[in-house]
Amino acid sequence: MKKLSYSYVKDLQRYPTKAIQFGEGNFLRAFVDWQIEQMNKRGLFQGGVTIVQSLPRGRVGQLAGQDFLFTVMLEGMQNGKAVQSHEIISSVNSGINPYEDYDAYLQLAHDDNIRFIFSNTTEAGIVYREGDALTDRPPVSFPAKLTALLYERYKAGKKGFYIIPCELIENNGKALKEIVHRYADEWKLGEDFSSWLESENTFCSSLVDRIVPGYPKERAEKLWEEWGYEDTLIAKAEPFLIWVIEGPKELEEELPLKKAGLNVVVTDHLKPYRDRKVYLLNAPHTTMACLARLVGIKTVGGVMEDPDFYRLIDREMFAEIIPSLDLPKEELTSYAAGIQERFRNPYMEHQLDAIALNSVSKFKARLLPILAEHVKRFHKIPSRIALALSGLLKIYGEQNPASAKAIDLPDVLKEFSMTYHSDRYVWDILSNETLWGMDLTKIDGLPAQVEKGLQLIEKEGVRRAVQQANEEALPIEK
Repeated sequence: MKKLSYSYVKDLQRYPTKAIQFGEGNFLRAFVDWQIEQMNKRGLFQGGVTIVQSLPRGRVGQLAGQDFLFTVMLEGMQNGKAVQSHEIISSVNSGINPYEDYDAYLQLAHDDNIRFIFSNTTEAGIVYREGDALTDRPPVSFPAKLTALLYERYKAGKKGFYIIPCELIENNGKALKEIVHRYADEWKLGEDFSSWLESENTFCSSLVDRIVPGYPKERAEKLWEEWGYEDTLIAKAEPFLIWVIEGPKELEEELPLKKAGLNVVVTDHLKPYRDRKVYLLNAPHTTMACLARLVGIKTVGGVMEDPDFYRLIDREMFAEIIPSLDLPKEELTSYAAGIQERFRNPYMEHQLDAIALNSVSKFKARLLPILAEHVKRFHKIPSRIALALSGLLKIYGEQNPASAKAIDLPDVLKEFSMTYHSDRYVWDILSNETLWGMDLTKIDGLPAQVEKGLQLIEKEGVRRAVQQANEEALPIEK
């Protein structure tokens, strides 16, 4: 069987690179690259992507082995109808591993055709890292790499970029811009460069929403036979997507996604869209990853099919999250019902292990704000969110891949493993402001609730802990 490559796909239309993409994972390929493909098919963008590998170990080499071609497979329900389709994506022109060829990376700054920078380096990616320097080849953090590229662009006397991060943190564009300015100041790059950053570049916060469970490993060979070619980079996704970008209206002309019929919103006020999506889709995902994996449930669909865990997620959404949000209840309940339908998508095998990546930063961004707001409004710890935190402490402290693997940065894992067997484990972890951005022991009643949940998980198992949380009577608005 032929491997997917230029020799297999004839007469491909190729366009000059107009976008740099930090990250080569399933999500960006099934979200950004897929959308660029749709614009190109309609003759609206006529541009391609150069991918920059974010970490020393990545997929640029694997992509190069397929001439940067890959298949996006859509499966799910859309407008009440089942959708099953696949499409070869040719919008990626090339890839660069800056750890192997840093000069090629910097050379991107000299390309006048490039107008956009996209990124998805996970919630842990948009962070300041002390010690990164302009002389590093490359710097470790994504914002430091970006600062180096922008400085090279400035020195070349070129126009700046539209910079649109896709990481699921609040105000991701603003946060990225602040860190870039911090590096510019620390590296003493000059006031003229800082002024150029402001005047020539547009940092846009954005919100992305499309469930991308990734590579369909169990079905891959069957799909190859059906399609007639081998593709080790298939990205499976649901048909639904929305991209909300907080930016200037002219962006709709520069990046004509909406004209291509895609569900894209350019707005000057992102927050309501973000709150709704992050807290009602991503937050329950994180709860699932913290608890359901401990009983061997592997997918989001598996959670929804399990009576105990479905009830836990349902009550978390309707009794803990929705009452903590400042959006119309009718809108929230309707949106939550739609999310649950997407969770049940029979075509999606959305792996909880994939969702579990960097669970600490995800809990901090997705569940901690709801926990704090719920306590503020109702003077009560939300039991299901607290139990999710107990599950996280169990997984990160034990670090036993046989039960549920902790997948995070080494420094984060070390913080948990050092104190797991001490009597002060819960207190030490909750008081660690480096992990959470605040001292969680100051939330009255939280340490005791998390300790109680952890002990119940360890003595009677997580299912009993979930059942006990479900027994708590709370008003549910539906």
